[in-house]
Amino acid sequence: MPELTITLSNAAHQTLLELAETSGETMQAVLDKAIENYRRHVFLIHANRAFAALRQNQESWEEELTERAVWDQTIGDGLSESWHNWQEEKFG
Repeated sequence: MPELTITLSNAAHQTLLELAETSGETMQAVLDKAIENYRRHVFLIHANRAFAALRQNQESWEEELTERAVWDQTIGDGLSESWHNWQEEKFG
């Protein structure tokens, strides 16, 4: 893997050092995990925005709910009734 140089603020560098020391991991490992966690965070923000936009279109949202109902029939084996009630309350 090629080595790269990045510039960190003093505060970020100190935090990175402390995290590495307390976790017993290298600074590179801590930084890799932080970047992956941030990537997931950004992904979820975009997914939430997309679902919010979908809910604004009544016809598209109804299609989504219909599709979910079809899929729910395939994955419901062994799940308790409370799970199905929770989904109904949460998603309508």
